[in-house]
Amino acid sequence: MERTGERPGTVGSPGAGGAGGAILVRTRVYYSGEVQGVGFRYTARSVGRGRVVTGFVRNLPDGRVEVVVEGQADEVGAFLAEVEEAMAGYISRVESREDAATGEFSAFSIRF
Repeated sequence: MERTGERPGTVGSPGAGGAGGAILVRTRVYYSGEVQGVGFRYTARSVGRGRVVTGFVRNLPDGRVEVVVEGQADEVGAFLAEVEEAMAGYISRVESREDAATGEFSAFSIRF
């Protein structure tokens, strides 16, 4: 699997303070490969519901899947690692970047 960009969950721009003043990060990831039609979005949503993260996953018209996830850096990193492990056979390339968290999401969901 080819990876470009910053490694998720390791270098974060300070975001909005969460519960207890924790620093939140936002990571946007684009997955390429055979990632549509294989349950990727439902897997990501399931993983997201089991973690303290918010954001969304969606298919893109060019065949990639986009994930935008916010939370504490360790939770975001664990979420992305779990998704990538579960879908490893379908992913050929990962592009990611980190931004400041916005706090705009209330849960992790699928966007259509």
